[in-house]
Amino acid sequence: MKRFATAIWSGNVKEGNGYLISESKALDNTQYSYKSRFESGTGTNPEELMAAAHAGCFTMQFSADLTKAGFTPEVLETKCTIIMEDGRIAKSELIVKAKIATIQEDQFQEIAKGAKQNCPVSKAYDSLEISLSATLENGTV
Repeated sequence: MKRFATAIWSGNVKEGNGYLISESKALDNTQYSYKSRFESGTGTNPEELMAAAHAGCFTMQFSADLTKAGFTPEVLETKCTIIMEDGRIAKSELIVKAKIATIQEDQFQEIAKGAKQNCPVSKAYDSLEISLSATLENGTV
């Protein structure tokens, strides 16, 4: 499998801007700039896209692993935060809330940990510190 995205940039780093186009068109001339990356400008940025990739991949892996173990998640909600320190992307923090009938807390935590270790994006982010906080909730997520 191969997937692609294209970045187009015009101008210098601080006053210029660019846009992103993904193969699926989920990103279709999506704006990004210095301000959207380092300040509070409109548009996306590489770290936000990395966070979306990790949250999405982990959540799918977690669902697959739960299913394999005989559990059907009602809801899995994952927030990922990518942290840049000293000019390098250093950490990826995953926080997942789940609603799953009949699973025990220890099984839940074990499967969540396995999903964190085995999702393809976690493997690609191997040089980062990756943390996980998993909460099993009885109510709505």
